[in-house]
Amino acid sequence: MERSPGEGPSPSPMDQPSAPSDPTDQPPAAHAKPDPGSGGQPAGPGAAGEALAVLTSFGRRLLVLIPVYLAGAVGLSVGFVLFGLALYLGWRRVRDEKERSLRAARQLLDDEEQLTAKTLYMSHRELPAWVSFPDVEKAEWLNKIVAQVWPFLGQYMEKLLAETVAPAVRGSNPHLQTFTFTRVELGEKPLRIIGVKVHPGQRKEQILLDLNISYVGDVQIDVEVKKYFCKAGVKGMQLHGVLRVILEPLIGDLPFVGAVSMFFIRRPTLDINWTGMTNLLDIPGLSSLSDTMIMDSIAAFLVLPNRLLVPLVPDLQDVAQLRSPLPRGIIRIHLLAARGLSSKDKYVKGLIEGKSDPYALVRLGTQTFCSRVIDEELNPQWGETYEVMVHEVPGQEIEVEVFDKDPDKDDFLGRMKLDVGKVLQASVLDDWFPLQGGQGQVHLRLEWLSLLSDAEKLEQAVYSTNCPVWEEAFRFFLQDPQSQELDVQVKDDSRALTLGALTLPLARLLTAPELILDQWFQLSSSGPNSRLYMKLVMRILYLDSSEICFPTVPGCPGAWDVDSENPQRGSSVDAPPRPCHTTPDSQFGTEHVLRIHVLEAQDLIAKDRFLGGLVKGKSDPYVKLKLAGRSFRSHVVREDLNPRWNEVFEVIVTSVPGQELEVEVFDKDLDKDDFLGRCKVRLTTVLNSGFLDEWLTLEDVPSGRLHLRLERLTPRPTAAELEEVLQVNSLIQTQKSAELAAALLSIYMERAEDLPLRKGTKHLSPYATLTVGDSSHKTKTISQTSAPVWDESASFLIRKPHTESLELQVRGEGTGVLGSLSLPLSELLVADQLCLDRWFTLSSGQGQVLLRAQLGILVSQHSGVEAHSHSYSHSSSSLSEEPELSGGPPHITSSAPELRQRLTHVDSPLEAPAGPLGQVKLTLWYYSEERKLVSIVHGCRSLRQNGRDPPDPYVSLLLLPDKNRGTKRRTSQKKRTLSPEFNERFEWELPLDEAQRRKLDVSVKSNSSFMSRERELLGKVQLDLAETDLSQGVARWYDLMDNKDKGSS
Repeated sequence: MERSPGEGPSPSPMDQPSAPSDPTDQPPAAHAKPDPGSGGQPAGPGAAGEALAVLTSFGRRLLVLIPVYLAGAVGLSVGFVLFGLALYLGWRRVRDEKERSLRAARQLLDDEEQLTAKTLYMSHRELPAWVSFPDVEKAEWLNKIVAQVWPFLGQYMEKLLAETVAPAVRGSNPHLQTFTFTRVELGEKPLRIIGVKVHPGQRKEQILLDLNISYVGDVQIDVEVKKYFCKAGVKGMQLHGVLRVILEPLIGDLPFVGAVSMFFIRRPTLDINWTGMTNLLDIPGLSSLSDTMIMDSIAAFLVLPNRLLVPLVPDLQDVAQLRSPLPRGIIRIHLLAARGLSSKDKYVKGLIEGKSDPYALVRLGTQTFCSRVIDEELNPQWGETYEVMVHEVPGQEIEVEVFDKDPDKDDFLGRMKLDVGKVLQASVLDDWFPLQGGQGQVHLRLEWLSLLSDAEKLEQAVYSTNCPVWEEAFRFFLQDPQSQELDVQVKDDSRALTLGALTLPLARLLTAPELILDQWFQLSSSGPNSRLYMKLVMRILYLDSSEICFPTVPGCPGAWDVDSENPQRGSSVDAPPRPCHTTPDSQFGTEHVLRIHVLEAQDLIAKDRFLGGLVKGKSDPYVKLKLAGRSFRSHVVREDLNPRWNEVFEVIVTSVPGQELEVEVFDKDLDKDDFLGRCKVRLTTVLNSGFLDEWLTLEDVPSGRLHLRLERLTPRPTAAELEEVLQVNSLIQTQKSAELAAALLSIYMERAEDLPLRKGTKHLSPYATLTVGDSSHKTKTISQTSAPVWDESASFLIRKPHTESLELQVRGEGTGVLGSLSLPLSELLVADQLCLDRWFTLSSGQGQVLLRAQLGILVSQHSGVEAHSHSYSHSSSSLSEEPELSGGPPHITSSAPELRQRLTHVDSPLEAPAGPLGQVKLTLWYYSEERKLVSIVHGCRSLRQNGRDPPDPYVSLLLLPDKNRGTKRRTSQKKRTLSPEFNERFEWELPLDEAQRRKLDVSVKSNSSFMSRERELLGKVQLDLAETDLSQGVARWYDLMDNKDKGSS
């Protein structure tokens, strides 16, 4: 449909009326003459309409302010408003671009003849009825047929969506039971075929046609889910691509063609204009994502190598071959180099010209490969090889695009395209190809590899060598040689293709003389003469327990004794009696805890580069640790080649030989982190010495070293030292690390009996889950039994033994929970040797489990802190009970302290009574290694109650004489209590001599009321740090006074 020459431009391509748009044919009602009986006031309705338009415009602008008002009402920052505004502007920009694209495409299709004449600088009379190209013909007759059929196709689509698709959607989900298509219109713009290209001379039994299709339609499809008042739809769409139609096989009977195959040679371009709720898909980021997902769905069945096959005759032979034909061949692409590329990196607003960081994208159909990035080079050398399958010749093209790698958006440097038919004709094509859209050339070597069905040609496959000699050795630890296998694959390095494989059961070595195999092995998936020569040597790892001396401590019978014997099972034909205790193996409970203290590093290499390498920056280092199947990562220190992390990690380890702590240092970057070095520490060294404090040289880098402190913590079956451990852990705790463990819990799950059967189940397949805090362990599943025997052990790090508990659940595979057990660890603290070994009844009332739970206290001998106690405290076991480790310092002997950090405070009868305003409990300590003043606020007691309700106390600390925010700290607030528990740690970085010149002002306050910002002072104490012993870290109670007094201890 053509527009009248006098018609103005339409404001939107979506709003074009379906009726003729000539204003002389159908004038609008607004242009009619007014009725003479209207009093001669034609401006009245116009004025009312103008006023209504002004009110509508004002209302819209008022609606814009509603999100701003709501953000302020709920207390959100202005950043949320700015983010929403940026999101809306981006959506509006994408939306406008789509509308402009649709409008331009429609104008091109409507006025193709006039625009072509303007482009060719020819008059309308000189232009022929069509433009004839050498190999592409126009098919206007076909477009006229499509335009005639288009309305009826719309009727069919409406019927299909309403009667077939809609019921299927409603039945797919209960929430979509009200789903309907409210509008289905294909519009008045039909699909157009821009050109048709016929490929003659390919094969006599087929006809190849390439249809260049273009659809710029005013399609409108609206859907609605009435239950949720949700509307969505599509209003306008663009689709451009080359559709190949293959008519084959040609037969000697009607209809002369056996089947029609259709597919897109390359992915078509798609642009959709959304409406309703799907407007959200026009948001930047989601727009390209949604179009890509739709194109992926189309490509899954209609883009090479996928095809749509329509058989035209019944009982057609080789339908599978037509639907999925073999590839025509393979092209081996050698991406060698490029030269003369343009420099895209600019610095100082273009004053300094850098180079480029080029990489190449090689694409053929849906197969895409990306080369590595060559930094700061305009003549890069890649030397990479790819292999791609060619399905159609001619038609498919090899496309190479070169980009400059940037942190934000990569810059385009140029592209080249080459039809695969030229490679087929030349067999080998080695040339420099110019880049279009940029400057420079790219060097490619293209080889056409034919697909042959002759097995004799296999031996003629050419490689750089077919008799490689490596002479390299590899070593592996084996857990079960009877069942494990050695898997060997021989690959081509440049293409990562498997040339042959070998799978060798290691059980063959067990029967070989001296456990050695020295011979040739035949490779599978390779030629008949392909062999691999290897020498395999197996050695059994034998550990003579009589020569091993581990530190031993008294413990539960059988739990801590390595030489305890397990009863032999199955020695009688009668059913064995029910055991009263567990029978774990000798290795149960022998685990240690390795405390890894990552301190600092020095002389790291600088990886950050600025201004194209002209300015050398630093690095943003962090550390990765790997040990015993676990990995840890430190925080990132910004812009520092001598970083200090001061982080502590803990991992449970065993005495299995050969373990190593792997440490790697990286520079944090936006894309890929840079390697700064690695080092390894043999675990046997730390387990034997108990302590290691060393500077380790980083390997594989020019410079750098790392300071690590490793300590082995051996669990002790006594609770006498627990309070000292909690006190020491609180003092050496770093802000960047997790809370340090105070104990190790070892669980041995032996068996369960009398588990209940659920209704409808005949057999049980039970398993157990053990959970402590955030850690859990799942046992194996025992099939079809109500009395499973697991014989499994698990270990957990315990940070608060008085408050944590072991949660055990016995579950059936597919039947849910069969029973549960909650074991507070406080019961273990009062048990003999901190061990419980017995049957436990499950909470369901049916079923019992036999398990051993034992606790070991982790005492650090190298913390640098000595815990102290008051003179009246009862004596406890000395820290020197454990045998002294080789190379370690003498152990410190001290009695159990009165410090009860993280525990319930119980007033001792020997303690002085609290003052009239109450007391606050503090620990003050100077951490010399970190040069930090540490204060731990444990809690308060006997606070004064001024009103009817108890106060909501918190503690504020101020390091005088400074009164700024930099030295002020405060605890969390506790609700309605006179004896709050805080247990919070605070730090100030300052030298020791400066700390001793300061005073610490401690104030206990409470909020006056909910609506008031005033704070009620419950009491305060001022401590002169010069008169305080900061080297001991002792917890004390301090009397609270009013503003006039300083307080006392």
